[in-house]
Parts: sequence; C-alpha cells; structure tokens
Amino acid sequence: MTQRTSVPRTLRPALASALAVTLVAVLALAGCSAGASRTGTGATTKTSATPSASTGADAGHQHDVAAPASSRPLRPGERLVRLAMPEPYLPSAPYGSGTDDYRCFVLDPHLTRDAFITGLNILPGTPKVVHHVILFRVPPTSVPTVEAQDRSEKGEGWTCFGGTGVETTRSLTDAPWLGAWAPGGGEQVMAKDVGVPLAKGSRIIMQVHYNLLAGPTPDVSSAQLRLAPGTKKLAPLETMLLPAPVELPCRPGHARSRLCDRSAAVADAQKRFGDEVGQLANYIHFLCGPVRRGPVQTCDQAIRRPMMIRAAAGHMHLLGRSIKIEVDPGTARARTVLDIPVWDFDNQGARPVPPVHLRRGDTVRVTCRHDQSLRDLLPAFRGQQERYVVWGEGTTDEMCLGLLLVTRG
Repeated sequence: MTQRTSVPRTLRPALASALAVTLVAVLALAGCSAGASRTGTGATTKTSATPSASTGADAGHQHDVAAPASSRPLRPGERLVRLAMPEPYLPSAPYGSGTDDYRCFVLDPHLTRDAFITGLNILPGTPKVVHHVILFRVPPTSVPTVEAQDRSEKGEGWTCFGGTGVETTRSLTDAPWLGAWAPGGGEQVMAKDVGVPLAKGSRIIMQVHYNLLAGPTPDVSSAQLRLAPGTKKLAPLETMLLPAPVELPCRPGHARSRLCDRSAAVADAQKRFGDEVGQLANYIHFLCGPVRRGPVQTCDQAIRRPMMIRAAAGHMHLLGRSIKIEVDPGTARARTVLDIPVWDFDNQGARPVPPVHLRRGDTVRVTCRHDQSLRDLLPAFRGQQERYVVWGEGTTDEMCLGLLLVTRG
C-alpha cells in the first residue's frame, strides 16, 4: 500500500480525535485475571472517588458496583482510588437505529498533587452489554469544557460516538489513554519503572461502549486506580496508535444487499454514528493511502522521535482473523513486535515485549486480515445481511488498530 503520512490540516483534528477516543487499548505491561464481586462505594454529585486502603476496602454504600476479588500488593508510595458512575445508566441507541451506544461519564479523582497511574482495574458493571471501557485523561485546562459537555444532555453523561466531544489532543502518537478494559481484560499493574502522568486537578472521562444485541440492561461500571506520587522517578508511558483501513467487500454470491456498495455502507455508518465518525472510513486513507479493497490491509507510520516499545496490543472486532505489527519490514533491521495469527476477540490484552528501540525515520507497519465468512458462524450476525465492511464503531462493524506502549528517548 502506498504510504501517506501527510494528513490535510483541516482533517487532522477530526482524525486524531476520533481515533484517539474511539479505539480500544489495554494499558497493561503485566496483567492478571481478576474475578468480580459486588460491593458498595460512596458517590459525589457526578462520580465517586473513594480512596482505598491496601486491602482494597471502600467506604459508603450509595449503590453497588463491581469490585476486584483480589488486588496485587501495593508497592512503596502507592495508594488506591476507586471511581464509579454515580447512578445506573440504561443504554439505548441514541439516534434511533443501530445496536450500539457510546456514553461518556466524567470522573473526578480529587487529585491535589500530581500523580502517576501505575496500575488499574476497570470493572464493567454489566458485562453482557459492555463491549469496552476506556479511560482518558482531561488536563485541568480542559475541565470547564468537559463539565459544560456533561451538562449538555439530560441524565448521566453524554453521547460520544467516535469522540468525547472534548478535544484534548490532536496527536496519534500520544493518545490521552489512561487505561481500558476489553473482553479478556483484568487487573493491570505496570512495570515498576513506568507510569502514566496525571496532573493535579485533572478529570477522567470514562467512555463505555454498550452493545445492545442482548437487550438494554442498566449498568454501573467503575475503575480502581493505583496511584504513585508525581515526584517518583518514573518514565512517562505513552500510547501510540497505529490504525489501518478496513475495506472488506461482500463475497461473490452474497452481494444482494444495497449495503454491499461501499458508498452506501459509509452512509449507513454516518446515519448510525454521526457524520464525523461515519466518515472515518474515508479519513483514514489520508493517513494510509488510497482505497484498496480486500481482506488484508496495511498502514505504515514513520517514527518522528526516538522511543522504546515496552508492550504492544491489537484491536479488531468479530470478523478479524489476524493482526501483526512490524518495524522496518523488508529491511535488514526488520523486527516483528506483535504477531497474532489467530485473532481472539476475548483476549485483547497488551503483551509485554523485550524493549525495542525505535529511531527517527524508522517505519512501523500494522497489518490486519478480516474474513466475511465468519459472519456465517457467529450469533452476533444472525439475521443480518452481508454488507461491505468499513471502519466503524459497532461490534458488527470492524477496526484494524495496533497499539504501542512506549517511553521516549
């Protein structure tokens, strides 16, 4: 595929914002599975933020939220803070059609000093409807805008397909991720020498993607943060996003639906998710090159600053078959950072890798393979006509995303 790293200036905010706040990452350098039980937690007017002792016990009983059955021991200087939605939320298709709801909620960790996030445990309240949960940092300068956005809709939170509605970054190389949960995820504790910076006065946006195929059910999702002092000598951990297109035509003999036409499929995504997000299938080609239809798609990104890869992850949906991330492919320095030959939607955790040093000018490539025939096997597609599949927000749409967890220098 022809490489294009120059995105038109007018499209950069939309592309960066939509990618940075829509796609699933798991910020785990080392993860372990955690069971769930029910426990109480206190709540403020918009969120609860309850410090926890090293035992993980919380105070208050405003409502029930999921809680970890166990917690790895705290390291020197670390403490736990739990954040939760203050009230149950009943998901619904906000535009009247579709089977997905993206909802954003503001969480306040009440930080009076700078801190590092060194671990987290995101706990979906109702796993059968929660497709993924992502936490994003909101710097203090953006807090008034976020609070205004929170007040803009009735009830808890606001609709946030493709974006939180609040731009906090325009960069694909430093997404505002704090952490995420996806199927297969559990408690995450980072390596002892790294952390994700969180400035005092910051807020956190919790974006929850609800899939409504099983029917709407109230949800109260929560997160437990492991915090270390901002004065601790830790290397700041960043998330680099590596998107690639999805251009999967209908199979021969299965092209009866009008949605087997690419333009109709993109228009349908716009109807379900709004204009900006629906057009992401087109925007992404400004980054990755012209449309080339087929089950295998790639995209190259040039490294602009030295960095070291600490972990890697991939994200696709139900039609994914395989995903790979490579450095300098086709050269004497070629290295494979991540290779998942058989994609498992229920196991999307980040994988630690031996440190890989990237130099300015190096190329990183992500490659995904999708397969329309999987819709014949999966219950989620039952009763749905085949369609041309492009990048989309829904569980039965598709994505191709590589993620690198990096430190700079």
